Amino acid sequence: MSEINNDDIPVHDPSLAGLDDEDKSIPASERFRRKIFKMVSVGVVDVFINQFYDVLSTSMLIVNLAITILNTYDPVREKYGLIFDEVELVTVIFFAIDYVLRLYTAKCLYPNKSHPRAVLKYIFSFTGIIDFLSFFPYFMPTFFPAGAAVFKMFRVARILRLFRINAYYDSLNVITEVLLRKKQQLMSSIFIILVMMLASSLCMYSIENPVQPEVFSNAFSGIWWSVSTLLTVGYGDIYPITTAGKAFGIVIAFLGVGIVAIPTGIISAGFVEQYSRLQSIGNGEEEDVHFIKIELKKTDRWVGKRIMDLALPHGMIVAVIQRGDDTIIPRGNVRLAAGDYIVIGADSIKGDKHVYLKEITIRRNHRWNGQMLKDLDISRQTFIVMVKREGKTIIPKGDLIFHENDSVILYSKVNDKISDDERSEEI
Repeated sequence: MSEINNDDIPVHDPSLAGLDDEDKSIPASERFRRKIFKMVSVGVVDVFINQFYDVLSTSMLIVNLAITILNTYDPVREKYGLIFDEVELVTVIFFAIDYVLRLYTAKCLYPNKSHPRAVLKYIFSFTGIIDFLSFFPYFMPTFFPAGAAVFKMFRVARILRLFRINAYYDSLNVITEVLLRKKQQLMSSIFIILVMMLASSLCMYSIENPVQPEVFSNAFSGIWWSVSTLLTVGYGDIYPITTAGKAFGIVIAFLGVGIVAIPTGIISAGFVEQYSRLQSIGNGEEEDVHFIKIELKKTDRWVGKRIMDLALPHGMIVAVIQRGDDTIIPRGNVRLAAGDYIVIGADSIKGDKHVYLKEITIRRNHRWNGQMLKDLDISRQTFIVMVKREGKTIIPKGDLIFHENDSVILYSKVNDKISDDERSEEI
């Protein structure tokens, strides 16, 4: 079921359908910004410069990490330390330039926000923080020599930039998808584990403190024991010596096996669901769209009208009305109000062909990611009728740039189905 918010739908201007980066109606600064955005966006390899930048960025990161590892070997550092320092400086400067370019193109990453707000959103995003920590701590010891050791620790954040390689390997992105989809269940299981750790620590303290006051000295001294026991690690540096303590330890060890199995099962089930979902998308399973959901605003003509006065086309019905926490069965004399959510359905036409719509999700390695609508090489018989982004519905324009996780609704006039070219785009 699609939710359509009238305030979130931009006015569709057919004259904008053919805009491209070279169109004179677009300011030169904006065309340049879009080109830079395509260049720094990982996985957009439509032209040589974009592909070269991806290779250069990945190479700089790998070289930087290799130097960091080699510097931990004293003989190697003594022999090649000066060279390593110079190469590391070059890579760090590249990371700084990359960060500045991403700040400059933040408006393209968040087109629905003003440039200052887009910059702030990128700065405080996870990727923005990682990009910042990739270069900034390198220069901090120059100003604060006393904190050099701490700043070096933050340089480890550079390794997280490797996750950008997911743009080329969708199978790696499955891990992130699973964790995001199952985050509520995982948080619940983690909460259970924390409660069990605290409870077992308190119980073991009560049992063992009288005979091992130096080991179980306070209520929290048993946390390490409970962690190693519940998580089935069992280091053996802290252990009970009383009969009651040993018996309680056996019970906790058995509970630990079951508790660890909870998040493991959740993640395993998530992998199965995600791969099944990807497989169903790859097989091109299609679903008819039967209902839409809209929200009435104060300025809409239906506000204040009765259902019987709407003059809906034949075969179209108002199925459900949601008003606040109430669900209203639409009778003919029910009046609509601003803020109502209306579910509208339409009867299928007997003997006629169905209208087949296809919904695809743009993944990181999808070649539409970062592309403008007018640049897409799709059949002239295929139309992009709707784009869903972060819960909002957008009527596509020629200058619309597709982002990762966008849901795109396609319609094709070729046999009322999506052609093989568009079908391959969703894999």
